[in-house]
Amino acid sequence: MRFKTLWMGSALALLCSSATALTLRVANLGDALSMDPHSSSEGLQMSLLSNIYETLVTRDKQMALAPALATAWEQVTPTVWRFQLRKGVRFHDGSPFTAEDAVFSFERANDPGADLRNTAIKQVRKVAEAAIEIETHEPRPILPDEVTVVFIVSKRWCEENKALKPADLRRGIENSSRFRTNGTGPFRLKERQPAFRTVLARNTNYWDLLESNLDEVVFTPLPHDASRIAALLSGAIDLMEPVPLQQIDRIKAAGGFTVLQGPELRTIFLGMDQKRDELLFSNVKGRNPFKDRRVRQAVYQAIDVETIRSQVMRNAAVPAGLMVAPGIRGFQPDMNARLPHDPAAARRLLAEAGYPKGFEVGMQCPNDRYVNDAAICQAVAAQLARVGIDVSLRTETKSIFQPRLLRRDLSFYLWGFAPGAMDAQIVMEATMATPDGSFRGRTNGGGYSNPRIDELTRRIAAEVDSKQRNEMIREAFRIHQEDVGHIPLHQQALAWAFSDRVAEVVQLPSNYMRFKWISLKSP
Repeated sequence: MRFKTLWMGSALALLCSSATALTLRVANLGDALSMDPHSSSEGLQMSLLSNIYETLVTRDKQMALAPALATAWEQVTPTVWRFQLRKGVRFHDGSPFTAEDAVFSFERANDPGADLRNTAIKQVRKVAEAAIEIETHEPRPILPDEVTVVFIVSKRWCEENKALKPADLRRGIENSSRFRTNGTGPFRLKERQPAFRTVLARNTNYWDLLESNLDEVVFTPLPHDASRIAALLSGAIDLMEPVPLQQIDRIKAAGGFTVLQGPELRTIFLGMDQKRDELLFSNVKGRNPFKDRRVRQAVYQAIDVETIRSQVMRNAAVPAGLMVAPGIRGFQPDMNARLPHDPAAARRLLAEAGYPKGFEVGMQCPNDRYVNDAAICQAVAAQLARVGIDVSLRTETKSIFQPRLLRRDLSFYLWGFAPGAMDAQIVMEATMATPDGSFRGRTNGGGYSNPRIDELTRRIAAEVDSKQRNEMIREAFRIHQEDVGHIPLHQQALAWAFSDRVAEVVQLPSNYMRFKWISLKSP
């Protein structure tokens, strides 16, 4: 306890010492794992880096596609998209943004070590001084949506800094881009101390008009809920997220603070190892219980999601029956119903599958990534115990958990996914398709596999007829539900809190925090 108290005091002193008239002080539950823009598609990292790096196409305050480093785009053939590049843009080191940088960035993002690989892309080529074309193997109608997650880097800077390839979080391969940056965005990296603090400074040579009046942003990870609350209420920080749900009323009652809540596009779900013949973490030897659909359904029906919603999430969650949220293209409202909570049925299914007394299994969960993530896993473990499944729960920081997920070094786990392209096909490709070493199946940590879903995933990606596309999405979701490929839990609600020192803030359902849309009141 003494250590925690001293640590909190040091953190608050650091935050206070960083304050200047136009410095926004932000605290978050976790930290970005890397400053390399192609190393991870994890939400917090993408959010933070979106202030430093930019994409060809972005999203506006209403989440609609908008020009960024590309001023226009068009589909010139069924498999070729042409992007007209913005002129007069410079990287933070002063070098000009060129077509060569755009081509290089897509090639780098498609490296085997990257977390943003798009195997649909056949070639990216320069066609003019300010134009590139992206050719895909098959028609790709959502390509403009997909490029919203590919940050553009400087080819020359990567060459000079020996960062031609992205940092590979799975294998622990690092380079200077993990700690240094050179983007075109509205803020540049001034200081980086991983897990301690990150300081961004206003890019005074930014190509666009900045709505924000911020000169500087100090981002500090504060993993303990009590630390973030204390920092906010004491005035040491201006803005924090996520807000512990049980503290929302306290913050509102304190006066001088606002809690901003809204829907998020992320679905929180449970995954199970369905690939190995024997689980890594279980007392069952020689076979894998999760390969049996009856066991997966038993786990599903043993979980009381309404209790999790009301008790753990304080009603700040919407139970989910699909792997996509409302607001994602392809969401099927009539298919969003969950299997009923039925412990008796769960016990019968386990007995039918040959586990009348249940079994033991290890469960891995992040404890600093989602709202009440560790508490959700504790609730799941307690509910499964009632039907005979003894869960050995291990919660760990996402810096440990995410590489574990990418290595598939787990048996039972909790994770969340929100597609940057806001399309159901991306969810299918990343979490439901059979892993093949590319983006396909990248976050399918349990190795769920169904050949028909793989076929539909490929066909949906190329289908231009919206009606036929939607019918295939429905079929894929139906198969996945019948297989109990994963167990969707809910979409969590966003909860940000900020002091009256903040004049304006925009909360996006993607949970990206864009500092260019945040302003402070004049001192």
